[in-house]
Amino acid sequence: MTLRTILIVDGHTLVRQGVREILEEDDGLKVVGEAGDGDEALTVVADLHPDVVLLEVGNPGQDAVTTVRRIRHHSPDTKVIILSMQEGPELLRALLEAGIRGYLLKTVSRNELVAAIRAVEDPERIVLSVSRRSLPEDDGTQPVALTERERQVLDLTAQALTNRQIANRLSLTEATVKRHLRNIFAKLGAGSRLDAVNRAALAGLIDPPRTKP
Repeated sequence: MTLRTILIVDGHTLVRQGVREILEEDDGLKVVGEAGDGDEALTVVADLHPDVVLLEVGNPGQDAVTTVRRIRHHSPDTKVIILSMQEGPELLRALLEAGIRGYLLKTVSRNELVAAIRAVEDPERIVLSVSRRSLPEDDGTQPVALTERERQVLDLTAQALTNRQIANRLSLTEATVKRHLRNIFAKLGAGSRLDAVNRAALAGLIDPPRTKP
């Protein structure tokens, strides 16, 4: 089992300690550090390059989007998962564009948290555990229209299935799956599979990918 290293960033010592205790119950996870704010987190990231940073959003004066970008600049291979009580479509969109790999409300269970950390090792996966109100509302613009087949392909893409697996699941050829993905990318203005899933989830075209409890 691969040992994943974690940095916990939260302004509250008791919260950090509680999350540490939860994660250290799993033999495959190791908490290598704690930080109380973004600046302190950057120092630890630059020194230790953890696999995952659990970053709280909500500290007064803390610019989470800037912090995410700086973390990824100093340690490109580090995955950032937001763990917060705050949510909303504008915040979620900005953080996704900054490169986060997960957004979890602090109401998630221990199993959901651990599963999210494991899931983001897959470069095609992103983990969202938010309420419906975090998805953008209709702004009056023309909505993106996906065909039923395109929606099916994108749903399976969100589950991190390969083109071959999607083709087998839907009784299609791989070439047909690739064609559907090209059409999906064009409609959503996406540059990658992950980007397409993020954009479709934000637009309410598919359900946000979720971890299993």
